[in-house]
Amino acid sequence: MSGTNIIADTNMLIYLLQGNKRIAEQLEGKQLFISVISEMELLGMYGISQANLKLAKNLINDCIVVDFNNEIKEMAITLKQKYKIKLPDAIIAATSSFLNFPLFTADKYFSKIHHLDCVIIEI
Repeated sequence: MSGTNIIADTNMLIYLLQGNKRIAEQLEGKQLFISVISEMELLGMYGISQANLKLAKNLINDCIVVDFNNEIKEMAITLKQKYKIKLPDAIIAATSSFLNFPLFTADKYFSKIHHLDCVIIEI
């Protein structure tokens, strides 16, 4: 792993907001980077309350949000062609690969991307 810098999948953020202590312990002391896709997924949740929206924005402010660039775009396209994954997940995985930071996630299917440094956290 690359020190304390990690990419947090959207589900890690959701579990943090739900107060999951196990996830909080796993992420403690780490600098959280997130894809702009995770920011959009979190803030764009259907039916999110104003209180939860505020909590989500505060959490995102504690993260470093990584925007798209051409290299992430090309990597995501390649991942989408090679693996049967959704576009948002391809972008998140490509962001992790681009930064060379491990991806922390609860989604086991990320482990099928062999070159991806992935930490699967069991919930």
